[in-house]
Amino acid sequence: MSLFGRFFRSWSSDRLLGRVVRNSGYLFASNGISAVLSIITANLLGVEQFGALGIIISFVSSINGLLSFRMADVVVRYLGEYTTLGELDKAGALVKAAILVEGCTSITAYGVLALAAPLGARYIAHDPSTTPLFFLFGISILGMLATETATGVLQVGDHFRSQSLINLLQSLVTAAVIVYAYITGAGMMAVMVAYLSGKLVSGIGPMILAWRALKRMLGPHWWKAPLSVLPSWRELGRFAVSTNLSGTINKVVRDSELLWVGWLFGTSPAGYFKTALAVLNLMIMPINPFISTTYPEITRAITRKAWATLRQLLRRVSLIAGSWTVLIALGLAAFGRQMFFTAWIPWNGSLHAIYKEEYLPALPLLIILMAGYGLANSLYWNRSLLLAFNQPGLPLRVAFWGMVIKVTLTIVLVPRLGYQWEAVLLSVYLAVTVGILAWRGLSLIRSEERNTP
Repeated sequence: MSLFGRFFRSWSSDRLLGRVVRNSGYLFASNGISAVLSIITANLLGVEQFGALGIIISFVSSINGLLSFRMADVVVRYLGEYTTLGELDKAGALVKAAILVEGCTSITAYGVLALAAPLGARYIAHDPSTTPLFFLFGISILGMLATETATGVLQVGDHFRSQSLINLLQSLVTAAVIVYAYITGAGMMAVMVAYLSGKLVSGIGPMILAWRALKRMLGPHWWKAPLSVLPSWRELGRFAVSTNLSGTINKVVRDSELLWVGWLFGTSPAGYFKTALAVLNLMIMPINPFISTTYPEITRAITRKAWATLRQLLRRVSLIAGSWTVLIALGLAAFGRQMFFTAWIPWNGSLHAIYKEEYLPALPLLIILMAGYGLANSLYWNRSLLLAFNQPGLPLRVAFWGMVIKVTLTIVLVPRLGYQWEAVLLSVYLAVTVGILAWRGLSLIRSEERNTP
């Protein structure tokens, strides 16, 4: 058999990789619709209103994320272990505890939003009249009382097809309202209702599916499991707090760029940033679903001490993600302007462009961000691997010191140098932190493999 034949046979017979790729494919279609919706919304609203929309959504999501305990990480880490070992009472108690904690934090988050919304409208969106829109989109927090927990349950149970159907339904609901707004020329309020409707679907849907899945996974009375059977509240609490703090740092450093740019430079630069991020998400979209589908497989492999299988999985998914990223980066550098921002003539002879010309300043941001996101995309499993090893502290420490440096430079340098430098700082932050965490995770695999009889 030829070298190519052996290579193809080895990859095609890899059941673990096949399951990850298949599950990732289920989540792909809805992401594509969401990317197209972002383009339609941008052209409907114009750069300033599009920037304001991004600021409102990011502000609400950030407040929710700051108080969320990222229960999906906790559930995948421990529910995957308990179900693999057959400890169903512990599994049921874990899910019940996660629901209680997440529900309380969600209610608290909406209360914080009610206090902070007027400040966000005045100082970040620079328009006090947008305050009602902050409150309106904030309803999404209440619609996601236990969505993180439910998502973790569905991931452990391999219900990725169900998740993809929810995401698809969410995208279709959002699309229906946005297309109506585009045709009728409706403004920001209609677009906000569209995004809120989609958020409610994506929040409530997983909770319904997870409740049904838990009956099959743990039995019809899983919710009666006493919390006292959980092994160590200190261990669970440490893991939850660490992952929450890591999520908080990500919100401050990586997921709040629109807020930083809006605060420092106004809504138009925020609109350019939102456009660059939307195109970037479109480019790396095929890889994004791998994040949630790989984590449960990593956890199972570590529980079974299947080190060779784990190393092979990481190597192969990295090769897939890295190859796609390099291909996209080269295409973007060569044809990015022509593809997204320059009018072109299709078969019917009329001029078109994906984005209006007013969004052209987003192109340099897109190229800068591609560098950092490209590396993070290729090694997307870095944090999941450490969490599966029950090492939440290292991602927290690395992210914390990275946050301190990046936020300091954002406040000191970016106002003088321009908003493009916020993209430079973000790319450097991603490259450095992801590189450190991936190296440490691989070192742990080598160490455990040497110590396994």
